[in-house]
Amino acid sequence: MPTLTLTRLADIAPADWDRLLPCEQPFLRHAFLSALEDSASVTASRGWQPAHRVLTDAAGQPLAALPLYRKRHSYGEYVFDWAWADACQRAGIAYYPKLLCAVPFSPIMGARLLGEAEAAGQLLEQLTAGLPGEGLSGLHVNFTDAAADAQLAGRDGWLERTGCQFHWFNRDYRDFQDFLGALASRKRKQLRKEREQVAGQGIAFDWRDGAQLTEAEWDFVYACYANTYEVRGQAPYLARAFFSLLAERMPEAIRVVFARQHGRPVAMAFCLIDGDTLYGRYWGSLAEFDRLHFETCFYQGIEQAIALGLRRFDAGAQGEHKLIRGFEPVITRSWHYLTHPGLRAAVADFLRQEREGIARYVEAAREALPYRRD
Repeated sequence: MPTLTLTRLADIAPADWDRLLPCEQPFLRHAFLSALEDSASVTASRGWQPAHRVLTDAAGQPLAALPLYRKRHSYGEYVFDWAWADACQRAGIAYYPKLLCAVPFSPIMGARLLGEAEAAGQLLEQLTAGLPGEGLSGLHVNFTDAAADAQLAGRDGWLERTGCQFHWFNRDYRDFQDFLGALASRKRKQLRKEREQVAGQGIAFDWRDGAQLTEAEWDFVYACYANTYEVRGQAPYLARAFFSLLAERMPEAIRVVFARQHGRPVAMAFCLIDGDTLYGRYWGSLAEFDRLHFETCFYQGIEQAIALGLRRFDAGAQGEHKLIRGFEPVITRSWHYLTHPGLRAAVADFLRQEREGIARYVEAAREALPYRRD
């Protein structure tokens, strides 16, 4: 069956790509990935060269696909392999370029092997067999769902890596107060105090969806987003045009909460949504306010998830500070195929030890959850 390599997602019809997706999660949709490319947030010159692989039938209809990028660095991935690259450099082994199957800048678990399972498996076999000939050190598949885990776990040469994130789960709470009632008394008081501190600064919040925002409001969203990088002396990953393109192509999936002090916007959190999950993605503030980050990024999202009847709130990668606010540890997985046998053996040994450490960490984190133990 024919295989295509797409250097632009625009070269496949949105409907043909989206038909391969197993769920409505927004991050793999043609609208999201093409907005990254069309806004020049993802380009070869920035180290993200699109190389999406599509397997078609004889009539040219897509059967399976992988969202792929040739990478010449490891920025924006959130599965950190810098130590592997450094070891290769010291040993005189080329680690870059490598091939990455992921959503750029988005540490969100989800589908990665799109379409029919057997056809996706064929793509994987083709890719791993062709890595040496293309001068690629390996293939990495980040933040996989259970279906991809099942496929990759049984394949020769693939190494499993685990990580930990913190997600909030809706236990059929009626409102935020009902959620607070599930917490131990001391933690409940802490959350209330934090919310009172924000309200005491004259700050109120309002939620908007993508179709309701003006370009001037998107300018503010971007200024807040970019400021979170600029204060650390870094350039933001996303271009301003990405937000306008996303609002044009998938406004129904966008939720933005504005923090306003006496009516003037001072901060925001940008989220995406699907049928059962709210995804907190970007936040920023143009001034310093005590406890504003916790309210804008966590408590507002929890309230929104409850109000919309959503099952889960994924507020982003890492962050032990989420734990005491009711976010539970969740195991993430990525898979790595490395062509150099010595590197593969060394990394396999490291990952065995790391997985044991992650398992212990998750167990300890569960003990620190703030929920009552009646």
